[in-house]
Amino acid sequence: MQAPLLKVRDVMESRPVTVRPDCPLRDVLALMNQYRIGSVLVTDEQNRLLGIFTERDLLKRIVTAPADWPCHPVGEWMTIQPHTIGPEADWEEAIQRMERLRVRHLPVVENSRVVGIVSTRLLMARRADYLNRQVEARTRALKQLNDELLAREADLRYNLKTAARFQTSLLLPSQPPDWPELSWSIYYAPLDHLGGDYYDLARPDVNHLGFLIADASGHSIAAMMVAVISRMAFADIAATTISPGQVLATMNERLQSLADDRFVTAFYGVLERQTGRLTYANAGHPAPLRYVAASGQVEHLRAYGFMLGIMPGELYRERNVYLQPGDRLVFYTDGLIEARNEIGETFGIERLSACLQQYGRESPDLLCHSILDAQRRFCGKHPLHDDLTLVVAAYMGPIVSSGDSPKNSP
Repeated sequence: MQAPLLKVRDVMESRPVTVRPDCPLRDVLALMNQYRIGSVLVTDEQNRLLGIFTERDLLKRIVTAPADWPCHPVGEWMTIQPHTIGPEADWEEAIQRMERLRVRHLPVVENSRVVGIVSTRLLMARRADYLNRQVEARTRALKQLNDELLAREADLRYNLKTAARFQTSLLLPSQPPDWPELSWSIYYAPLDHLGGDYYDLARPDVNHLGFLIADASGHSIAAMMVAVISRMAFADIAATTISPGQVLATMNERLQSLADDRFVTAFYGVLERQTGRLTYANAGHPAPLRYVAASGQVEHLRAYGFMLGIMPGELYRERNVYLQPGDRLVFYTDGLIEARNEIGETFGIERLSACLQQYGRESPDLLCHSILDAQRRFCGKHPLHDDLTLVVAAYMGPIVSSGDSPKNSP
């Protein structure tokens, strides 16, 4: 709120030095020297203004004045009918009037009587004091506002951290799955406190293990809520079927009510424990990579389907691959491959594949660390702009021997 303008009454000297017109000049000058002022007001018995005597009046007459001039009455040397101003005028008006009239003193008159005086020196001093008080008041107000904002920010951070703990406990398994067929390394790093990335596990029956990785569009609270809805849909259907295509189709139908342009990408694979067959389907998610231990080559686990929540009635085609002991699987979200360096290049699938080919025989922990280290070195000081999830799994072999493994099928 803007502070009200000061009035002349607020800045004037309310007890000006006044003299009668018959007061000798020597006495007037003594008063001016005593009070260190540049003017006195000349008034009558009713305190009505008759004139003003200033240093300028003295200088104009003293050169040609007779020798006994100190004995002369001030009424002979004063300025008659001086310019005046009222006490309710704005102080800025007083400054402008003094500049326009080229005077340094303005008597303040109300109802024909003297109530004060303003001078350029007084106005400047009072204005500086006023501005200092305004700065102090604004500083206090800004500090109070800043304290309130900091308190709100602290509340928001607390709420976001609480929501992040809720998200972690609700969306993410508490630890990697204890499956003898697979050993795991998992890296999860949301861009904000809350993110849209998540992964989940399913055991539709004793012979099958399911793994889902998904990415809800956007960041923070909106992305988290979409991820929660998606995860609930997954939990309902994944426990009832070993078909990845059916799981994604059901999730897609559940997510059709999402507002605006929200969507979810997802990859879901189901491992048949006795044979090592991985059946999978994809809903617009980056294709996971398989390191083939026998050949040292890197394969893309490609499958095609539209993102979840966009196209009703979408069908998700399933594909199969038979894993061999020593194979590595790398699941990730686009925050890994779309990270950019300082000149705008993306980390990309090629660099990820090169890391997997170089470190594919390492443990999941070391392989995961090597991939993340390569990405960090590539990006340099350029910050990430998306959530990042990386899951590395090492296939140890089936739980029972199943003879010759069938060939991979499309």
